[in-house]
Amino acid sequence: MAMALCARFIRSSRASTRSISTALDLDHTSKWMHNKEKKSPMQLISEVPPIVVHDRIVACIGGNNLALGHPVEFICLDLPHPQVCKYCGLRYVQDHHH
Repeated sequence: MAMALCARFIRSSRASTRSISTALDLDHTSKWMHNKEKKSPMQLISEVPPIVVHDRIVACIGGNNLALGHPVEFICLDLPHPQVCKYCGLRYVQDHHH
């Protein structure tokens, strides 16, 4: 009985999801690229200046709010150009003051 109810719920949720996506006819990325009046998330993150740090390695957690962050990403800053976090896109650069 429970398995039948679960199967029916899964089928109905797939059907409703399918009807919503076909009604919009947009995937996740094109939703942002469709409206030219607003900036895309990629454009917004590229406007954030690189974060200058004094250490060789930085641990990125996605910002100040831990609830909205991502897994810890350790980034090596030995190269002279900014290094990018693969999760959030924040850029880090080492302050070469030596």
